[in-house]
Amino acid sequence: MNDARSTSTTARLAAPAAGPVLTSVVPSTGPAAGNNTVTLNGSGFAGVTAVAFGSTPALTYTVNSTTKITAVAPPGTGAVAVTVRNPGGTSNPVTYTYAAAPTLTSVSPSQGPASGGTTVVLVGTGLSAATSVVFGATPATTFTVDSSTQITAVAPAGSGAVPITVTTPGGTTGPVFFFYLTAPTLISVTPTQGPASGGAGVTLRGADLTGTTAVLFGATLATTFTVDSPTQLTAVTPPGSGTAPVTVTTPAGSSNSLAYTYVPAPHLSGLSPSQGPLDPGTVITLTGSGLTTTTAVRFGAVPAAFTLLSDATITASVPSGPAGTVLVTVTTSGGTSNSLPYTRVSAPHI
Repeated sequence: MNDARSTSTTARLAAPAAGPVLTSVVPSTGPAAGNNTVTLNGSGFAGVTAVAFGSTPALTYTVNSTTKITAVAPPGTGAVAVTVRNPGGTSNPVTYTYAAAPTLTSVSPSQGPASGGTTVVLVGTGLSAATSVVFGATPATTFTVDSSTQITAVAPAGSGAVPITVTTPGGTTGPVFFFYLTAPTLISVTPTQGPASGGAGVTLRGADLTGTTAVLFGATLATTFTVDSPTQLTAVTPPGSGTAPVTVTTPAGSSNSLAYTYVPAPHLSGLSPSQGPLDPGTVITLTGSGLTTTTAVRFGAVPAAFTLLSDATITASVPSGPAGTVLVTVTTSGGTSNSLPYTRVSAPHI
């Protein structure tokens, strides 16, 4: 009897250990270069003697408990079977997929405002499972994986030149560069007023004007403009009225605004007296409207000295000239007026 009990106990102690069971590998994908840490979940991990990715042993592994192992994946390609072995046998396989390393070849556009918000298209390979898009050290505001070769992303705020990288389970791409531009600023507009009919040349001074794509007077584009330097451009005003905000637009955004005032063309309704001697010095009164910004009074092509009394009245000293009729005009910031006749009369002879 005693011998039988002893034999039964010995048999139970000598029973082979149960083989391990593998339920999951997390993550289930990783870079072809390996060296990433994965967690193996299952049971029966006591006494584990090997962890293999296909036919290749894990670079290292640690048995954390009878249900968990952490391992460092070796290099590999494609889909491989992960298995665990202990004295009781080899586990069932769980698939682990090696993802090809992603690449980036271009970003378009490659520049935008420092405030961010530029939508860019990234082109490359292996982008399908992208987990992050980073501009320098800042994540993209949003991104959408369009295909394995394209991602659409929105640039965050930034400055200077920054590398863009994309990370997937296959690793992190090399960089393509995005350039943050400083928004333009305006310091002065010269002159500050001009004719309502447009066509006047103005000079805008400021900073970061290179790459200007538009010059606006209110909501109306300048007739033409030329970027002279990063700090100056010249433009021709469009028609307008009242006071319009002048702004400059570049790929970095829109500038602050400066005021430009459209001045109505002057109009002459009368002059008195309408005739005088050939000698200079006769003072006449010109009446009309829009005379406030008068810069010249001319008798034909000859300028005359003048005094501005109001928006409706000017006195002028008639220059000498030959007998006959000459046309009088007034020039202001709004342009040149209509003309009225003034007649020089020879002195009578006895």
